[in-house]
Amino acid sequence: MNLNMSSAESLLAQIQGLSSSIADLTHLRSYLKQSDDLLRTESTRLVPLLNELDPSIHSLGYLYILEACTAAPVSKEQANELVITVARFINVCAAEQIRLVPDKFISVCKRLKEQVMLLQDPMRGVAPLLTAIRKLQTSTEQLTTLHPDFVLLCLLSKCYKTGFSVLENDIFEVDQPRDLFLYCYYGGMICIGQKQFRKALELLHNVVTAPMAIVSAIAVEAYKKYILASLIHNGQFSTSFPKYASPAAQRNLKNFSQAYLDLVNSYSTGKVSELETCVRANTEKFESDKNLGLVKQVVSSMYKRNIQRLTQTYLTLSLQDIANTVQLNSPKAAEMHVLQMIQAGEIHATINQKDGMVRFLEDPEQYKTCEMIERIDFSIQRIMMLSKKLTGMNETMSFDPSYLGKVGRERQRFDFDDYDTVPSKFNI
Repeated sequence: MNLNMSSAESLLAQIQGLSSSIADLTHLRSYLKQSDDLLRTESTRLVPLLNELDPSIHSLGYLYILEACTAAPVSKEQANELVITVARFINVCAAEQIRLVPDKFISVCKRLKEQVMLLQDPMRGVAPLLTAIRKLQTSTEQLTTLHPDFVLLCLLSKCYKTGFSVLENDIFEVDQPRDLFLYCYYGGMICIGQKQFRKALELLHNVVTAPMAIVSAIAVEAYKKYILASLIHNGQFSTSFPKYASPAAQRNLKNFSQAYLDLVNSYSTGKVSELETCVRANTEKFESDKNLGLVKQVVSSMYKRNIQRLTQTYLTLSLQDIANTVQLNSPKAAEMHVLQMIQAGEIHATINQKDGMVRFLEDPEQYKTCEMIERIDFSIQRIMMLSKKLTGMNETMSFDPSYLGKVGRERQRFDFDDYDTVPSKFNI
């Protein structure tokens, strides 16, 4: 069957006439679904129809035609026009209409991402994909299939702040496990770029401890960055996994990360010379993993950790003594590190420029300012919200038929009458 003039006009009439109410849109969706194969076959002849439709009013019909038109491969010359068309549609389309066929909308958005990558201009896709996510989401707690693509474009274009604005949202609903892996991995890299190491550790921790039957390449790379971010932010790293980490992760991740575990051992000595020796021995590995920049930050963080240890022992110390103790090249280098740490709030100290003496001070924070009270209140409110959310999710799960069925099957493996219901008491 070919799409002749009359059938094209009929299609146009259907879209224009059935785009007003929910009932009409449901009917239109069924009609377009039946015509999907025909639309794909005749996609090259459908392009003029887009000019006859208003994407803000006829979003559902426009989406079907646009998806069919963008399915075929395009040249680099055509990619620019495609990006403009798709971006314009995303900006003006009606959210309630595109949610009727989310797979179509996701397909079109992914084509946009592919084309901006082809054009080597990832920044052009950042704003449209952010808009697409907001229109596709039913709440900010939902992780869509577009989240990893959006975060990747932010990472490639160095739009870290834009990406971080989405990463701040708590996620409770995940459609596909792979989306969570990629979202948290790319998100962790963005947070590292923003020096938001606490959030980076949270996201990378999610990748490392997420359920997995086999270890993926994403989990391995996340584990390596997790080690480095832990050393930078916490000054230490625990090689033991939490109980809820998958057996596959606990058995295999360390095997792929020996150079990084060697770095942890060298860091724990507190000796810069040993750490630098380890870095030199594994430079090729760190470079091939594209982690050498982070490794250099690890080395820099050791100087800071050693300076912080001095604040626990001394009240005053000369810049020369600091340089000698923490193995810096000169008093000037020691002064630079101390100033950076003061500005970052990592230590509290003053430097006397005349005699080159550093005086270490107590933390001036009294935890009674309005700003601090607001921060504490915000943290309490967030914890209460998370507790309420967790309770609700637990109640929902307790009534889920598939979960109850699995628990029932697991129970049949054991005879619980063989076990005490309370711990045994011992007489000493």
